[in-house]
Amino acid sequence: MMSSDPMITQLKAELRGAVITPDDATYEDVRKVHNGMIDKHPRLIVRCTDVADVIAAVRFARAHDLLASVRCGGHNAGGLGVCDNGLVIDLSGLRYTEVRPQNSAVRAGGGCTWADVDHATHPFGLSVPSGVVSTTGVGGLTLGGGLGYLTRKYGLTIDNLLSADLVLADGRFTTASERQNEDLFWAIRGGGGNFGVITAFEFRAHPVHTNYAGPTLWNIDDAPKVLAWYRDFIREAPEDLNGFFAFLVVPPGPPFPEHLHNRPMCGIVWCYVGPMDAAEETFRPVRGFLAPALDLVGPIPHPVLQSLFDPLVPPGLLGYWKADFINDISDGAIEQHMKHGPKIPNMHSAMHLYPINGAAHRVGRTDTAWSYRDATWAAVIAGLDPNPANTESITRWTKEYWSALHPYSAGGAYVNFMMDEGEDRVRATYRENYDRLASIKTKYDPDNFFRVNQNIRPHAEKAS
Repeated sequence: MMSSDPMITQLKAELRGAVITPDDATYEDVRKVHNGMIDKHPRLIVRCTDVADVIAAVRFARAHDLLASVRCGGHNAGGLGVCDNGLVIDLSGLRYTEVRPQNSAVRAGGGCTWADVDHATHPFGLSVPSGVVSTTGVGGLTLGGGLGYLTRKYGLTIDNLLSADLVLADGRFTTASERQNEDLFWAIRGGGGNFGVITAFEFRAHPVHTNYAGPTLWNIDDAPKVLAWYRDFIREAPEDLNGFFAFLVVPPGPPFPEHLHNRPMCGIVWCYVGPMDAAEETFRPVRGFLAPALDLVGPIPHPVLQSLFDPLVPPGLLGYWKADFINDISDGAIEQHMKHGPKIPNMHSAMHLYPINGAAHRVGRTDTAWSYRDATWAAVIAGLDPNPANTESITRWTKEYWSALHPYSAGGAYVNFMMDEGEDRVRATYRENYDRLASIKTKYDPDNFFRVNQNIRPHAEKAS
């Protein structure tokens, strides 16, 4: 479809936002998502500015039998915010926030990033549990579950979701909450973008302003000791304290000292949200375990912590991801980590182990769509590089590392860390919740209109 097509002219007349087609000068930039490895060419991109635009885009796609994808922040590892030869519903124009400090609630438009939310909440001494990169879209991270610095203290992002406004597959607008469309509310808390276009989220916020946080780094040879200590420590640590383990390459610049630049190391990135006068005592067992090569832990405003690693994952990096849930870090798993973790290709790539315990464990595995409440970590291996010539090497490192660790996993994976890996992998991720999700999908999207995602098939649709 070209800009001069009469159908496009009619669609433009129904919208406040722009319609981008392949003959527009901005098309090449607008079609891109965060992962530079994704190279898809939609027929149309509708840049929505309000709910009416979203409704018009959904109805147009249905009327013309167009494949549709939904893009919020564009961070999805598998590039599922864009599609070939279809219509992209781009929510970047729905970017607004409203903070209600009197009841610690936050409303965010479907196109917001977490930087937008942090900017709005920080002056009130509040924060919504989210991830670890501020440029991530609110929509994608929330619908997949939401793991991050505040998980052990305040749960997943979905555990703090109060309601969501959405446009359904037939173009209807509705709201899902504990009191309205309860089945839909259950499904969107972990079920991804399978059930509609979320145009607004309402969250519960918590008193978080300045953390005692940052990375501690150890030499790579110390990794077995660090992992063995960490696997026991984080299970019993106070819930005010979170820390994710990482294999990393030290970036060649401040605040890192020159003698560590470009060295592969292991580390734990900490976030303590308890009383500041108890921070040093809380970290006593951390600092008493094994002297790190670098300790950058100290007081830091929460939005600064949230954006600390943004420069390492700029848009356009080529990325290949693999993930798993983990119940225990066995000695055998540590051996495999030591075979592959030190071979990390560059400073953009990483292996992370995010803890799920604490508050996240107090929600039952069938209370929301997010099934793996009994896991202890979500592991992700991400090979990232700016140079297309290195695509094969980063992919090989990621696949070999994951293949070695997968036998030690719990089976499924966090959907926000998955590429497009097929139906069996999706079923393994939702376990006993899959059939209930399929029933709700059948009710709200029987034709599987929303299928450019980690797809849950309605009951009537057979696997191809």
